Amino acid sequence: MEASLRFNPSISSSQRNQTLTSTRIRILPNLPTFSASRRHRSPAIRAAISRTKKEQTVDSVRTQLENCHLVAGIRYKGFTVSQFQELRRSLPEFVHLLVAKNTLVGKAIEGTPWEALRPCMKGMNAWLFVHAEEIPAAIKPYRRFQKERKLEENDFVGGVFEGKFYAPEEFRVLETMPSRAEIYAKLLGSLQSPAIGIIGTLQAPAREIVMLLKAYVEKLEEVGDDGAVNA
Repeated sequence: MEASLRFNPSISSSQRNQTLTSTRIRILPNLPTFSASRRHRSPAIRAAISRTKKEQTVDSVRTQLENCHLVAGIRYKGFTVSQFQELRRSLPEFVHLLVAKNTLVGKAIEGTPWEALRPCMKGMNAWLFVHAEEIPAAIKPYRRFQKERKLEENDFVGGVFEGKFYAPEEFRVLETMPSRAEIYAKLLGSLQSPAIGIIGTLQAPAREIVMLLKAYVEKLEEVGDDGAVNA
């Protein structure tokens, strides 16, 4: 903003300076003022929001751990957003995929059987929560996705099933576990076969025998008093 002033020749130089000073002060625009409290408020707000998000993530992990049969970590570094979304769509409805920092997952599993996951908490991980006993069906979609997208480096970093930690090289055991239908078929076949078939079943690994017996008990519970299977 400019202003032109004319002075009376009779005015002294000191009076002219006073006039110019007062004029400059009057024509200055109104500028906003900032207080020290406003400058320091923003970091505090950001810290509160960050803390809230962390607490929400921990709560989300704890919710996923309820009625969970398997938790497995996948190396997440290098994934694109589109790849991650595509992977999510390929998973069965009983599987939930979540990206969370190791520190937050570690806080969520404190004091639970899932603390066995700690050996695989390195780097950037996505976490697979399986809410069904169909373990191979939960793992195979990622194996197929990994092969099609040539993501060999994005392997499983470990997992926990029935309280036991499985290293990446042990995942073959989980991927080849019999399905519920296969357990039923094998159990019924053993019951209907000669005694040698039952002996062969008893010589199977302890974990498989337990699963067979569990399936048999569930089958018996479905039978009514009159011997017919309930609908």
